[in-house]
Amino acid sequence: MEQESMRAEILSWIKAIVLAVVVTAACKYFFFEGVVVHGESMLPTFEDNDKVIVSKMTNVERFDQIVFHAPDSEDNYIKRVIGVPGDAVEMKDDVLYINKKAVDEPYLEENKESLIIGQKLTADFTLAELTAHDTVPDGYLFVLGDNRSVSKDSRTFGLIREDSVIGEVQLRFYPLSSIKAY
Repeated sequence: MEQESMRAEILSWIKAIVLAVVVTAACKYFFFEGVVVHGESMLPTFEDNDKVIVSKMTNVERFDQIVFHAPDSEDNYIKRVIGVPGDAVEMKDDVLYINKKAVDEPYLEENKESLIIGQKLTADFTLAELTAHDTVPDGYLFVLGDNRSVSKDSRTFGLIREDSVIGEVQLRFYPLSSIKAY
């Protein structure tokens, strides 16, 4: 009897562990994923080694911070969506224009404060100059890092495919002193 009871208890624990692993794997694969930020391209929004949770269930919109499979390496990048399908994107005199309308970028204020008078954070460009497209085509996104002077982004590697997006950043959970929901 005691051996049967022990066997039942072990089987119960094995079932619970297997169920926990399956549920965790399903959540990671379909819903959420933890990501470690590498580099300084999103300073001051995200710093090197910040840990974030991305949601795989959201629709990506302009100005969302996303993690995606880099088109030019095996890495994953974290950047801000600037242009969505149909958008004409232009940077002129450090002002972002989307569909010919000036757009405020408050997340750049801290970086702009450190510039020397007359210095630009972002060099002038048009989408057509960078990608040979007047507007962002269907199925693609135009992304930039917040730390524009060091960011490797759509100005370097062009548009990214929407299907390369892993997810939208929802939460920074490390370091603990910087926990923030987005």
